[in-house]
Amino acid sequence: MAKSRHGKAPKTDKADTADGVAAQAKYAGEVQSTSANVDYSLRRRTLLRDVRSGRVDVAEACDASPYLLSASRFHGEESTRRCPICRRENLWLVHYIFGEELRASAGQARNRAELAVLAREYRHIDVYVVEVCRGCAWNHVVEYFAVGRADAEAAITTNVTPLAARRSLTASHGLARDISRPRRTGITQR
Repeated sequence: MAKSRHGKAPKTDKADTADGVAAQAKYAGEVQSTSANVDYSLRRRTLLRDVRSGRVDVAEACDASPYLLSASRFHGEESTRRCPICRRENLWLVHYIFGEELRASAGQARNRAELAVLAREYRHIDVYVVEVCRGCAWNHVVEYFAVGRADAEAAITTNVTPLAARRSLTASHGLARDISRPRRTGITQR
């Protein structure tokens, strides 16, 4: 085990992985993750440390919108973790979906069952998992992952950068021109 510069083993926040929040969603069938997971536990710990030390006001950290609270009621999944601020209620996990193919559905909250169905229909869906406390309105992004069909030509491996994935999507689907590369006009400068 690694030691800090003070010679002590670093503390770990066991609550962050207690119920597998940071674990990637597993879906049956042709669905697979199209990118690596992004875990926001370090940012979460920093915010909680700042709240406890008084650098950040509790009202600033507990600022969930009415829409997020409503989404937790209709689309959320109850977690086994207690709220780190009020410590009275369990946290709820809400999955928000984004993607070019989703059109009007982008930005909506969905539950895991709906995610599995959508992931089979679309090539790429970005999913942000937000934890929210219905009691004190604490909320924080917990995780990001992407899912989609296995036959998608875009970024199926986890070592593809977002820029490479965007170039691949642009080239294979005839979407708008990739602005990361200059356009060839056929005019030469002298």
